Amino acid sequence: QVRLVESGGGLVQPGGSLRLSCTASGRILKINNMGWYRQTPGKDRELVAEINNRDETNYRDSVKGRFTISRDTAKNTIFLQMNNVKSEDTAVYYCDAFVTELGSWDIREYWGQGTQVTVVS
Repeated sequence: QVRLVESGGGLVQPGGSLRLSCTASGRILKINNMGWYRQTPGKDRELVAEINNRDETNYRDSVKGRFTISRDTAKNTIFLQMNNVKSEDTAVYYCDAFVTELGSWDIREYWGQGTQVTVVS
């Protein structure tokens, strides 16, 4: 079993910054892609940013130039640096990882519990 734990959410003013972290733990052989998604009430969960094990990244258009995803492979951790935040960035942010577990060749997807980010004046 693998567990993802996010941290770093909270209240932030427009134009401010916030840094989210997500650490994976458990029976991990290898972590492939990891990413951040977000969801607001009544809407589908949407991809914010993702990073693979070659450090190649992908962002949704609305956060390009403002958000940066990075990873510390040795610590099974990813980060999301959020700069110049806007009110539309308010959401619950979820961490996602595709993991190959010890004793298995299967790749399974895991989700964190989510962390709330609220942008408010």
